[in-house]
Amino acid sequence: MSKSFEIEKILFFDIETVSLSSNYLEITPIFQGLWQRKATSFYQNKEEEITVEQLQESYKNKAAIFAEFGKIVCISVGIAYCDKESGQYKIRLKSFAQASEKDLLQAFCELINKHYANPLTHALGGHNIKEFDIPFICRRLIINNLKLPEVLKISGKKPWELNHLIDTMEMWKFGDWKSYTSLKLLTSIFDIPSPKDDIDGSQVGQVYWEENDLQRISRYCEKDVLATMQVYDRISGDNLFNTEHILVD
Repeated sequence: MSKSFEIEKILFFDIETVSLSSNYLEITPIFQGLWQRKATSFYQNKEEEITVEQLQESYKNKAAIFAEFGKIVCISVGIAYCDKESGQYKIRLKSFAQASEKDLLQAFCELINKHYANPLTHALGGHNIKEFDIPFICRRLIINNLKLPEVLKISGKKPWELNHLIDTMEMWKFGDWKSYTSLKLLTSIFDIPSPKDDIDGSQVGQVYWEENDLQRISRYCEKDVLATMQVYDRISGDNLFNTEHILVD
């Protein structure tokens, strides 16, 4: 497998998203109608009128995956570096998590613009980032009237112009585009130890809207970043990491 970037030059990241409002009934009538049109596609019988209960359930469970109906509440990042004294590779994790999505996005973009702005020397990495995380971030940046970092101005770009975007799901496909492979499945088959989580992705909205516990969401998000870095390390064949050497900011 050919590689263009040293692992120290890659910023690994993951996002956590929630619905824009805690409940379908709290969004404006215009967006209620727009969600109704979106939600109709979720149900097999499209001829029957969708019920309010179905609209509420679908909004609770699915609004967070659409940038038009959801928002980002946490972006966790991870970097690898070689400790000069021990010669061992270590991982540093950090989270941007706050109620103000605009402030969160600005902080993340400042990091990219300061340290990862050159797509020839630095890269962004994650799992399924090309189909979810990056499009979601770009759309929310525009909705918040923020400028996209140059490395995220990818609309219309050719595949060979996107080598700075490293997707572990794409790495695992080896040209096979038939199916989605979850991060959890990859960590399981690679026997990568995963700390016991007290939440999963489907519970992020509940933790945010009912408990307002961004720290808990951050911990969960950071674990996904750590797992992604280990999967990348395994697929690339480097075997650099010792998970005992992890620092969290």
